[in-house]
Amino acid sequence: MHYEGEERFDVLPLLVATNGAIAAFGYEGRRLRPNRVIAGVEGLAERMWPGHILRINEILIGVEDLRGRCVMTTFDPDTLQQDQDVLKSIVARFAGKLALNCFVLRGGEMQVGDEVEILEN
Repeated sequence: MHYEGEERFDVLPLLVATNGAIAAFGYEGRRLRPNRVIAGVEGLAERMWPGHILRINEILIGVEDLRGRCVMTTFDPDTLQQDQDVLKSIVARFAGKLALNCFVLRGGEMQVGDEVEILEN
């Protein structure tokens, strides 16, 4: 169901992940349900980004904190089969947190391949 009200967001309206963190996760990245994935990031570098600002062209994205993960990660995005080991792995390996809760400071357009700059807040 399509719904435009703000209540549809469970934490913040934008979830950003990186290819490095998804690779470290070791499961299908869609289980994390990111709105955007940033490529070219080594390992778990995203864990140092809370409190920073991401600039993509004229777009500014505030990074609030790491996302505490829930049972939704245990469902395969294609089959909906549940694997509870996924969440157990996130808790054991990442202290239950993976990907970034973010918010838009200044909107705009982005394209695949646009450079992302990490700014101090």
